[in-house]
Amino acid sequence: MSQDANAAPESVPESGLFCSIRPLRRGAIARDALAGLQLAALNIPQVLGYAQIAGMPFVTGLYTLLLPVVGFAAFGSSRFLVVAADSATAAILAGGISPIAARGDGRYIALASLVALMTAVFLLLARLLSIGFIADFLSRTVLVGFLTGIGFQVGITVLPRMLGLDPASRRTPFVLAAVIRHLGEIHPLTLYISMAVLAVIFLLHGVAPKFPGPILAVVVGIAASAYLHLAGRGVAIVGPVVGGLPHLGIPQLAWKDVQTLVPVSVSCMVVIVAQSAATARAYAMRHQQRLDENADLQGLSAANLFAGLTGTFVVNGSPTQTAMVESAGGRSQTAQLVTGAAVTGVLLFLTRAFEFLPRCVLAAVVFVIAVRLIDLKGLQEIRRESPGEFWLAVLTAVVVVAVGVEQGIVLAMVLSLLRIVHHSYHPHTGVLVETERGDWRTEVAAPGALTEPGLAVYRFGAPLFYANANRFSDEILRLADQNKSKLRWVIVDAEAMTNVDYSAARVVRALSESLARRGVALVFSRVHPELQADLDRHHITTAVGRDHIFSRLHEAISAYRLLPTVPAVKDR
Repeated sequence: MSQDANAAPESVPESGLFCSIRPLRRGAIARDALAGLQLAALNIPQVLGYAQIAGMPFVTGLYTLLLPVVGFAAFGSSRFLVVAADSATAAILAGGISPIAARGDGRYIALASLVALMTAVFLLLARLLSIGFIADFLSRTVLVGFLTGIGFQVGITVLPRMLGLDPASRRTPFVLAAVIRHLGEIHPLTLYISMAVLAVIFLLHGVAPKFPGPILAVVVGIAASAYLHLAGRGVAIVGPVVGGLPHLGIPQLAWKDVQTLVPVSVSCMVVIVAQSAATARAYAMRHQQRLDENADLQGLSAANLFAGLTGTFVVNGSPTQTAMVESAGGRSQTAQLVTGAAVTGVLLFLTRAFEFLPRCVLAAVVFVIAVRLIDLKGLQEIRRESPGEFWLAVLTAVVVVAVGVEQGIVLAMVLSLLRIVHHSYHPHTGVLVETERGDWRTEVAAPGALTEPGLAVYRFGAPLFYANANRFSDEILRLADQNKSKLRWVIVDAEAMTNVDYSAARVVRALSESLARRGVALVFSRVHPELQADLDRHHITTAVGRDHIFSRLHEAISAYRLLPTVPAVKDR
């Protein structure tokens, strides 16, 4: 967990251009600038790998760190989310375009740019429909599991490059299995370099936490590779990278290409919305910052628009790269803008240097980031306070590792929603009993439970809707049918009952009639105006009688005690 987790919330403008970098403070700018340079050093080689996954020229990976970064910083709200090339959308893109064009040729690049433009349109439509609320369905529990799963998934994925292996599969479980099977084929020099990088980064973090150890590892790795000719010794390096800035333009393609690429673009849009929302929400919670999910959709749309216009491919909010900027000390999109400026300088003057970077150095740096994503402390806290939610977090992490990031995000949302439904379907219920001290305790709504002779005050701790209405009815009927004392009134404590839907209203009216046949009155107490409107609209007020609806619980109990033939009850 970040050291800022308990800090006071920062003042973040709710709207406006570049709200994700305001307010500007001198000390914060310097801190974010250093983080941006460190992010550039780590991210440049990584986006080159994403370009390879996407089937695009290496240089287009660098283009994703230019204008797309500016687009999101200008229109988005998240201060942490890094929007650039990402493995999930890169894989979707390659799978959709490879069957209709040769990877890396002119038509393939044009189709990839078209997908970015179409994805931008779909994201803008999502913004106009205000579906940013999807992030509200990602609970903190599943977000901890999601990021922990990402940490394991990324760490396992980069292991082969740290060991000098080349597994055939990209699926995490198969990658781990391949590493175990081929331990005897590890390239010794590659392993030594990886271990040295890990040792340096962890050692520097322990003795000088603010020193940018990953930058040192990348610079020393490039220098050592060039001087010692590591490529000739079997160490894999990044290789040649073409320089120069991108040209603005719209790809020249036929209308039928647009129709063909709709499924690919929609798939990218769904993954971008879910993954970016999950990542941005996780870091906003961690740093107690406000987040405008709809503004983020606008920023993501702008980022993909710029990606399409600069001849590169779809960009996405990346959990790994966001973790990089946070671990480097970045606290606003200023860091990402500095990264963009640094990439501009690299494209103009330094692309030749990066061709000597050993891939194992990059893999080791990413492995460190992955380790820091694994939130074992957060999982332990969840387990202590809520074992049920702990297993939801673990399940989310397992799905991310075993199946994939996209599926893990979907599961995270589904589990969060199911937990809400579970609480509403199985609310806390019981019969209120007054203690000798004059306060109330809740007892199980079992047959025979009474508040006082002839009276049961029944508490139902949720809105009444079609799924839980039968449970509401069944518990009250059991109180009436099997109570040894003659039950005359059942007072429903409706404090938590914010609304009643159409189907539930039918159940309540049938319950009222069934109780009436038994000589039992159904009464509602603590009815607020909004609930009263539902009771009136669905004719429940008519069914139970307006004189059986009270705004306060003590008024309902007092009315019961004034009934004739009720046994005398000593007031406490």
